[in-house]
Amino acid sequence: MGVSGSGKSTVGEWLAQVLDLPFADADDFHPEHNIRKMSAGVPLDDADREPWLDAMADWLADRTAGGAVLVCSALKRRYRERLRRASPRLFFVHLDGSYELIAARLARRRGHFMPPSLLRSQFEALEPLGRDERGATVSVAGTPDETRAAVRGALADAGER
Repeated sequence: MGVSGSGKSTVGEWLAQVLDLPFADADDFHPEHNIRKMSAGVPLDDADREPWLDAMADWLADRTAGGAVLVCSALKRRYRERLRRASPRLFFVHLDGSYELIAARLARRRGHFMPPSLLRSQFEALEPLGRDERGATVSVAGTPDETRAAVRGALADAGER
């Protein structure tokens, strides 16, 4: 989980490969309406996110027994709770970085429907993991290898794979 540009897809694809698990990116679950809205620089609201969350929850529910890696912003606790209802053992890894770091990354990214102009709204909506939520926060300020190692360490510390 994390804001756009935090490295969710890169880390998630790597993790799914290392753990030999199915992988999905939340971007692929957005209805066309959401993509058009974000492409126009308009933040999504909760009503826009409902069908998106439902589609991801269905995907997770179908894979609960064997495990899976889903990368998703999951910015608000209620979104994470919706996903966790579908997959009760769901473990969130919050890829965390400063606004300045993430903005610099987004400025270099090409070919994505999420414009950098929406980053501020994502930081404003972000509700970090609560102490009572299954998950860990990992800094993305270091190198990709350092981030991957921190993710693996967080999973090991939690008794996950």
